[in-house]
Amino acid sequence: MAIPTSDKVIETLKTIFDPEIPVDIYELGLIYEVKVSDAGMVNIDMTLTSPNCPVAESMPRDVEEKVAAMDGVTGAKVDIVFDPPWTQDMMSEEAKLECGFL
Repeated sequence: MAIPTSDKVIETLKTIFDPEIPVDIYELGLIYEVKVSDAGMVNIDMTLTSPNCPVAESMPRDVEEKVAAMDGVTGAKVDIVFDPPWTQDMMSEEAKLECGFL
């Protein structure tokens, strides 16, 4: 079974949506880094729109579960980071359009 590329992991991340905003977490700019080891372990650095985000506990768990379920993935770990702090500038053009910021 082949180990997925970081691009394949990103495809999976694009299926996870912020519950308050109709945009996936990748296009929102919440994913800072995706690393896939040769053994199939995926480490993801992500942030939240704010430290007081109502899904601060459940969102990272959901991300880990979805990524860990991918073929070839042996495990997934999400590290929540707040440096740099998330801003609307981190959103893709598509996300800004969807949210009415353009």
